[in-house]
Amino acid sequence: MRRAHSRRWRRSHSDPIVVFPDRSPFIALALAALGKALFRYRSELAPLAVMVGLYVTALVAHHRDPGVWPWLPAITVVTATLSLWHPRRRSEEKAYAFAAVMAAGAWLTTATAYGPNTTPLPTLLLVATAVGAIPWWTHRRRRARVRVDRTIRAWPGMSERVGLAGSKIQSAVVDAWGWRASMVLRPGQTVADAVAQVPAIESGLGTRPGAVRVEADPAHAGRFVMRVLAADPHATAILWPGPQSTSVADPIDIGVFEDAEHVRISVLRRHVLIGGTTDSGKSGVLNGLLGNLAACRDVVLWGIDLKGGMELRPWASCLDRLATTPAEAAALLEDANRILDARAHALGRDASRVWEPTAQRPALIVVIDEYAELTDTAPAAVDPAESIARRGRALAVTLLVATQRPTQKAMGGGALRSQMGTRICLRVRERRDVDLILDRGMLAAGWHAHTLDAPGKFYVLADGHTRPRRARAYLVTDNDVRRTAAQHANSRPSLDALSTNSADEVLEGTVITPEETLWRALTTAPAAGCSVPDLIQLTGMKRTWIYDRLHAWARTGRAVQVSRGRWRANRD
Repeated sequence: MRRAHSRRWRRSHSDPIVVFPDRSPFIALALAALGKALFRYRSELAPLAVMVGLYVTALVAHHRDPGVWPWLPAITVVTATLSLWHPRRRSEEKAYAFAAVMAAGAWLTTATAYGPNTTPLPTLLLVATAVGAIPWWTHRRRRARVRVDRTIRAWPGMSERVGLAGSKIQSAVVDAWGWRASMVLRPGQTVADAVAQVPAIESGLGTRPGAVRVEADPAHAGRFVMRVLAADPHATAILWPGPQSTSVADPIDIGVFEDAEHVRISVLRRHVLIGGTTDSGKSGVLNGLLGNLAACRDVVLWGIDLKGGMELRPWASCLDRLATTPAEAAALLEDANRILDARAHALGRDASRVWEPTAQRPALIVVIDEYAELTDTAPAAVDPAESIARRGRALAVTLLVATQRPTQKAMGGGALRSQMGTRICLRVRERRDVDLILDRGMLAAGWHAHTLDAPGKFYVLADGHTRPRRARAYLVTDNDVRRTAAQHANSRPSLDALSTNSADEVLEGTVITPEETLWRALTTAPAAGCSVPDLIQLTGMKRTWIYDRLHAWARTGRAVQVSRGRWRANRD
């Protein structure tokens, strides 16, 4: 009925006619253009808007209630104080905000009490606005915000040119180092498409190479976060602040992400792998971890450094045991396995599932510098190391491994690498090394460690760190190492009685005979046996001496020859 009545009314009544003056369309167009220009340049006009707002507020307050002025100084002080607590502002930005609020509050208080037109208040307002506008107009973050607004408006056309047609920018935020945007892809596109188009995006935005980061959104496969860095926040080294941890259960701060967030990783019940090519900063990451662990009173540190102790020797005063030869390394890892067995039996008797570290029952971390050297020169130590990797987490016996060659062969066929819960990847020479250190498919997902361009820059894959975010490790100098080692050398804990008694030798001052070393190598040899050249290198004895012992043990059934030149203990 209503629709029929409406149709009858329209037939009987003509449409209303609005008559504009002759110049009104031009006025409307001029006002629209003015409004558009004001909105576009709102950031540049902000100081003038503040000036007008202060004048109008003072004028209204003075005419309505001039007696309100005593409240304004208190409000000004509170507002200025709150401006100092902004977490993402730099110190100079906080100082500018504090000064601007205090100056505006002082002028508003005076103008409310005496009137904004009282001499010399108008002149002071104009001068203060001009002085305050100069740092505002030249500030990089305001300019970046303007560029971001223009990028958002230009993105629909730009997305066609960079190969992401149909993608949209949902929101953008300017931060201390540049800006980041939440992006939505066209249905059917994935984050891998965005990663592949990073060079094209950099070209389209007119940035320097390496300025764009693409991070997947864990909540949606069709979204990602794009970060654009105006300047490299990791261009200079970051000095190490010193040890921050007091317990092995505390996360260890090893560096800073590009958004100034600290990189904290856990080493309790986590095997750690540090991989990177020569001069990539591997020693810096390792020293940062050791510096924090040296300050913990509930962890014992053992070290293996087959380069004569060159890397770990400065920490010797904080290491309960240090192996610098293949024989010592094999013996150390065997003793660590005996500790595993003893702790497992103790937990079984107590119906417990995990070993909780304390000062009286500390955790044990075995630090291995350059694991590839261990596999090359001490093959008998590979099986004990992999046994620790498989069984050690619940028993608080873990590995901290560093290597320059993360190949399949160097990592023992991948068995040990698969057990590493925390992986730190510094610069690598070849793209394929990214997947070797981190995991298969990480290169395609945006973990581009082959593009890292300075020592100490790295990616971390661990609990809580599953996105490809670049970070830079702290710079730990030789003086930092000496000072930290000397500070904590006298407060290092000792192994508990159960773990100590599980070893068949005193940890320090024990002399291992070549015959004992030979037998250890045979008992820990893989199924394929241990080669005679390896046995010569482990024991330091001549070939005739090695063959004399091998044939003697073969006659008594203790040793067997697996193949030509390869021997192992008889396990039957």
